[in-house]
Amino acid sequence: MNRRIGVIGIVIEDPKHTSEKVNAVLSEHGAMILGRMGIPRPEYHAGVVALIIEGTTDEIGSLTGKLGNLPGVTVKSALTSKSLHKEQDHD
Repeated sequence: MNRRIGVIGIVIEDPKHTSEKVNAVLSEHGAMILGRMGIPRPEYHAGVVALIIEGTTDEIGSLTGKLGNLPGVTVKSALTSKSLHKEQDHD
């Protein structure tokens, strides 16, 4: 299957009540997450998470769909337009 690389931005409103569910979804899809940065903003009762991901469009769609269905969670993604292909070793 064709794989793509991209970024997913997640804004969490009221993380005290939502972050456990967000983390459960992220753990379920952990194999496709290359990097993660979380910024808590307790003074605004919000948090922001940025993910660097690699996966098929179906895998990425599953992750963003599950996150987007959580109450108080907003998700946006940006993906490469080309499919990724690993270079072959030429030893």
